[in-house]
Amino acid sequence: MNEELLATRKNDHLDIVLDPLRARRVASTGFDGVAFEHCALPELHLDQVDLGASLLGRRLAAPLLISSMTGGAARAVQINHSLAVAAETLGIALAVGSQRIALETEADQGLTRHLRQLAPSVPLLANIGAAQLVAGYGLDQARRAVGMIEADALIIHLNPLQEAVQQGGDRDWRGVLSAIKRLAAKLDVPLVVKEVGAGLSPRVARQLVEAGVSVLDIAGAGGTSWAAVEAERAADPQQRAIAQAFAGWGIPTALALQRVRQECPGATLIASGGIRDGVDAAKAIRLGANLVGQAAGVLDAALLGPEAVIEHFQVLIQQLRVACFCTGSANLAALSRAPLLTDGAR
Repeated sequence: MNEELLATRKNDHLDIVLDPLRARRVASTGFDGVAFEHCALPELHLDQVDLGASLLGRRLAAPLLISSMTGGAARAVQINHSLAVAAETLGIALAVGSQRIALETEADQGLTRHLRQLAPSVPLLANIGAAQLVAGYGLDQARRAVGMIEADALIIHLNPLQEAVQQGGDRDWRGVLSAIKRLAAKLDVPLVVKEVGAGLSPRVARQLVEAGVSVLDIAGAGGTSWAAVEAERAADPQQRAIAQAFAGWGIPTALALQRVRQECPGATLIASGGIRDGVDAAKAIRLGANLVGQAAGVLDAALLGPEAVIEHFQVLIQQLRVACFCTGSANLAALSRAPLLTDGAR
């Protein structure tokens, strides 16, 4: 696919996700069915609640990942700059969007070593698509993606539903697991594998862990539906109808998280997919997440600049801190054991 078509597709995606009427939520995350038992005697100082976490050997001020997002080349430069500055200021991790355009064309989308200069102390995650691993990409492209931004790890994103309903999408997914296993054995940095909004099942999560994947991002249903996005993009009525039927497809984020944690008790898990605020983040940590990711929820702020991104996450971080305080949790380990009133996500 040429540079112009790729950039147009990414621009379309960004426009649709930014439009609340076109990118409406079509599935539930499951977090509304989870409620903490309120603690009226926390015996804590709110400001001393410890939200510290770690990822890939780097310390984080809060258990947050700015999840992968991208756009057309011009806007992507601005987005990536804003996110890197904000991540460094806040002490949280940053995952870039797909680097396919940057790897295959001369448009780097701001994905250069300058990104690492902007965020020298936080985890940076590079990103390529799983379908590309059976369509010509290999160790060389993976190393280039990592080196391009001096990343701490490489994300392989799984988006079979999106590709299946997308005009011109990648249809052949045979051999993807084997390719991931080969890459995990040879790449110099850890592999992260994430879904893009339909969720990881326990069986797939176990396969990935056994293949050598270091971190799993379950990215469940309840946030951006890429089937719905592709339905919005489709010019052909039949293609639109095919995609729209899958708008609510996927494993709700809360349920996917619980099931994967049960299947892979020792895995490092990131929960993303419809995280609205710090209360959802607290629920995700209680259900088994090590970190919580957010992408679409911060996209508007990313287009305004780093200050807006910082303000957005400062609110989320304080919400998470209050959730810890009101469950009597001095830190995230305590929050992961906080009593629940209900657990409707199971």
